[in-house]
Amino acid sequence: MKEFIRKLFWGSTEITEYSTVTVEGAIREQVFFETGSFTINVSDAHWVLCLEPVVFGVWVKRHENVIISQETKCSLCFCSYKPKNEVRPGRDAVAVVTLEYLDKVEDPGGTLYLLKQKKSRLYHVNFLKTLVLFFKYYKKPKWPFAKYKALVAAYSFPRRVRVVSVSCDGYFNIFPMDLLGEIPHSGKYVFGLRHTNVALSKIVEGAKVVVSEVPFIYKEAIYGLGKHHGSTPPSPGSLPFTLQTTENFKSLVPAWAEGYKEITILTTKDLGSHRLLWGEVVGEKKLEEGQGNLYHVHFLLYYHQKLRGTAYRVV
Repeated sequence: MKEFIRKLFWGSTEITEYSTVTVEGAIREQVFFETGSFTINVSDAHWVLCLEPVVFGVWVKRHENVIISQETKCSLCFCSYKPKNEVRPGRDAVAVVTLEYLDKVEDPGGTLYLLKQKKSRLYHVNFLKTLVLFFKYYKKPKWPFAKYKALVAAYSFPRRVRVVSVSCDGYFNIFPMDLLGEIPHSGKYVFGLRHTNVALSKIVEGAKVVVSEVPFIYKEAIYGLGKHHGSTPPSPGSLPFTLQTTENFKSLVPAWAEGYKEITILTTKDLGSHRLLWGEVVGEKKLEEGQGNLYHVHFLLYYHQKLRGTAYRVV
C-alpha cells in the first residue's frame, strides 16, 4: 500500500527527508524579510541557527535603519525560482514563516536579529500531498505537524554544507555543518552548534574554529565525518584522507578543501537545542578552484523544482 501511495502521489521520484544537491552558479531561490513597513531581500543574509525551536538569524545592515523588537510583526518569505520573470514575494512563495523576536547581536556594520519561528505555511504542493508525505514518511513520536512544517520551510532554501575543524590544547575534531554562514561584507561568521556536540565546549574554551569550503565530489568523506558531532573525536591519522595545516591557527583541514577561513569566536548565546557562536574571520586562504559545493534542501522544495523543470542536480 505504501508503495502504491508513493507512485500515485510522487511518481518515480525517490522520497528522502532532505535532498543533497549541488548548485551550479548562484542559488536561484530568493528569501524576503518582511514587516508591515518594509521588505528586504535577505537571500544571502539569513541562516538557520537552531532546530528546537527553529531560530533564524537575519542580518540587517546598519544603513538600512531597521529596528526589530518584541512588538514587531515580521516574517520570512521563501520564493521559488521563476525563469525570465521577477519574483514577487507574495505570489511566488513556497513557504512563509511568521517570526517573533528572540535576541540580537550588535555589530558596527549592522545587527544580527535572532528570530524564533511561530507559524509556518507551505505552498510547495497541494495540502493533501503535504499531509500524505508527513503521515506516511516523516511522522515520528512527539513530532507534530507544526514542527514538520517549520523544518520544511527552513530548508526551502539551499543550505550549504561546510567542514568545521577544532584544535585546542591537543584536542582535535572535524565535522560537517549546515547551520552556519558568513555575514556578507562584514568579516563576521555565525554558527549554530547543538549542545550535544562534543566539540562545543572546546570551541568556546579556545575561542577559535576553522571553516573549510569543500566540493560535493567528496560527499561520502564529508558525511563520514558526521559521527564526530557526538562521539569520541578522531585522531588525525585515523581519517581516510590527508590533512593540511592552516597558516595562523595551525589547525587541520582536508587536503581537498577549496579554501578555509580561520575564525575567532567573540560571543555566544543559548538558542534552545543549539548555541549561537558569533565570530570574526582573522585569516583565510583559497586553495582550489570551486567544483561545486554540497547543499541540503527539503524534499518538498526539490519536488516542487522538479515539477517546474528547475531542480538542482542531485549528488
